[in-house]
Amino acid sequence: MGLLSIIAVGFFLGMRHATDADHVIAVGTIVSRQQSPWRAAMIGGLWGIGHTLTIFVVGAAIILFNLIIPARVGLTMELAVGVMLIALGVWNLAGFYQAIQAAKAETKIHSHAHAHGDYVHTHAHGHPPESPSHDPEQTPLAWVDKRISAQVIRALIVGVVHGLAGSAAVALLVLASIPNTRWAIAYLLVFGVGTIAGMMLITMSMVSAFGFVRARSIWCTSRLGQLSAMISVVFGLFLTYQILFVNGIWTNHPHWKPH
Repeated sequence: MGLLSIIAVGFFLGMRHATDADHVIAVGTIVSRQQSPWRAAMIGGLWGIGHTLTIFVVGAAIILFNLIIPARVGLTMELAVGVMLIALGVWNLAGFYQAIQAAKAETKIHSHAHAHGDYVHTHAHGHPPESPSHDPEQTPLAWVDKRISAQVIRALIVGVVHGLAGSAAVALLVLASIPNTRWAIAYLLVFGVGTIAGMMLITMSMVSAFGFVRARSIWCTSRLGQLSAMISVVFGLFLTYQILFVNGIWTNHPHWKPH
């Protein structure tokens, strides 16, 4: 296999790797409340950078030093993905619940009695929240939040965890097909670039679809976001169950096949 073939195959396999179910579910949960396709693409790109970083470091160590990852260690890395999916889903569900409670508390309805001559009656009305005395964009917290978004940090961390779980499989695939060490390392880099590009396209498409639905029904958009969070929890529980009870991470003979 020539160098150009390695680059082409590595790039497109990296793009396909981005479409793995656990990757799409995790990143979909992160961007489910995002409105800008370009910001979503940035979040997807940061996920890809985190993923590429660990794929390259761990994969290169396996290729260069012929490292063998014990089954229990490999299962632990995959277990981290399951736990992370559960945490992401619960985090988002909690965020939706807080948003609903905040919307309910935003306008408090109460009654006042009014007299018109001898006639006294009551009617209910509400007061909108008081406006702040300064522009919220000028506060230090808003300044920091603008530049270091929680979504950005989450995307990077999630990418790193996914990279740890997939590094062994990618490195073993490279070792089996590319005997030249330099080309194998180059393949890891190109594979990472393809993964970044693939996830950017996926996140842009997701948010564009959410925007299309939002333009027609805000209620449906909220339900889709909650659904994505619940899917993340359910899939994370499934992965966790598989690793703990089917693959037997705590038994004397754990079963692990990098994938």
